[in-house]
Amino acid sequence: MTAAFALATSLLWGLSDFGGGLLSKRMRELTVVVVSQAAALLVLAVIVLATGAWSEATPQLVWCAVAAGAVGPVAMLCFYRALALGPMGVVSPLATLGTVAVPLGVGMALHGERPGWVQVVGTLVAVVGVVLAGGAQLRGAPVQRQTVALTLVAAFGFGATITLIAEASTTVLGLFLALFLQRAVNVLVGGGALLASLGRGTPALPEGGWRAVWVAMPTLTFVGLADVAANGTYAVAAQHGPVTVAAVLASLYPIVTALAARGVLSERMRPPQTTGAALALVGSVLLASG
Repeated sequence: MTAAFALATSLLWGLSDFGGGLLSKRMRELTVVVVSQAAALLVLAVIVLATGAWSEATPQLVWCAVAAGAVGPVAMLCFYRALALGPMGVVSPLATLGTVAVPLGVGMALHGERPGWVQVVGTLVAVVGVVLAGGAQLRGAPVQRQTVALTLVAAFGFGATITLIAEASTTVLGLFLALFLQRAVNVLVGGGALLASLGRGTPALPEGGWRAVWVAMPTLTFVGLADVAANGTYAVAAQHGPVTVAAVLASLYPIVTALAARGVLSERMRPPQTTGAALALVGSVLLASG
């Protein structure tokens, strides 16, 4: 069950990242974050009201959800900015560093998890494979170094966000409420930053104005909903099995992003990337079997 939900997380994150990166090449990253999260918030509001999830509110749930909501926009903004500056195949795998390291650290510190040797080997193989699959490199022009710095900030933020949501609640209704509160704070923080940028004379809308945003609304909605669903499936995976397995399998999403970029944008995968994808698959099998 843990492996299935974690792999579903990687699929949803990979597609969401691809869509967000594609949109960030045509409009402001902050606009993508706010609009996509607002669309997801509306859907979650309907779910919370229909299921009565408000009854699941606890101090821990509210604190974790609000903290995740405050960190999320910063991480997403840095990530989309990095995607706009650099190749998706470089940015996406670097972002896995935080999504693996932070949950693993919390799992060992708070829950006393100690992975077996098979899982340790699987973790190393999978992480190396993900990085190779994306073709990550840390050398190059200043723009590339800036992209790496933004991605690392985003990586830590993503790791903190998914850890907080996983710790918020152990029930399905509680998870719905936590995701709703997280997205509400996301929109408030992101919307405030967007308004502040407008005061400095930075336009919020892309060329074409609201019509361009409306045309992109299906993709924006998909990006927001896929990201919400990925947070939910990861929380279920982390709650029903070792965080070690959940974090590493969920981190395979850069391969999905790279494959989507190849299929839609015709980005070619070099031999190291193909090798990395194979290693990631081997690591996944080891983790699932361990």
